Amino acid sequence: MNKVFPSAAEALKGVVADGQLMAVGGFGLCGIPEALIEALKDSAVKNLTVISNNAGVDGFGLGKLLETRQIKKMIASYVGENKEFERQYLAGELELEFTPQGTLAEKLRAGGAGIPAFFTKTGVGTMVAEGKELREFDGETYVMERSLVPEVSLVKAWRADKSGNLQFHLTARNFNPAAATAGKLCIVEVEEIVETGAMAPDEIHLPGIYVHRIVLNANPEKRIEKRTITEKQGA
Repeated sequence: MNKVFPSAAEALKGVVADGQLMAVGGFGLCGIPEALIEALKDSAVKNLTVISNNAGVDGFGLGKLLETRQIKKMIASYVGENKEFERQYLAGELELEFTPQGTLAEKLRAGGAGIPAFFTKTGVGTMVAEGKELREFDGETYVMERSLVPEVSLVKAWRADKSGNLQFHLTARNFNPAAATAGKLCIVEVEEIVETGAMAPDEIHLPGIYVHRIVLNANPEKRIEKRTITEKQGA
């Protein structure tokens, strides 16, 4: 089975559709599937519910899809760097399901493991727990969280072989493996594609069984979300 597609647009063709639940890997702007997000914008699909740690920044990452009004709801843990997100949310134009970061990661991991729900203490006594089942274990109260199983996952990895085995680079690993395993169909953007067998087993962070389509983006922009420079004394 050939999992390599000639372009991001081709990789999305016949897969993405209006109204889907979709997971997008990344943390801030680190490890985001830039080419796939751009192709998703160009596809003009709309009314998406997007699961992601955050919503990019204005004009980049998922911020592009907010500008084109293709996202109707975000399931996220942090959105503080996106003014358009703030504007849409405060104007009642965008739905938001705030989820604690660790809970969001576990909702995806559990979804990929076939676990429909789990209990956690995080959020008990706050608005996070409103409308959810509470249960006591060993004298402590826990809230039940449903797992997430998106129809499509868009993921960024550093390298893949032609069978879809993935290797991530340092902190760009972040939410990507969990998003990949949770999705019913996983599309991965990579910077390098090698022959099957070229990667040593210990280099493989995610087996190809989770990956359905691969697209090459050898030169992503990798924009820095917020550049901070420390001035040195005497400089």
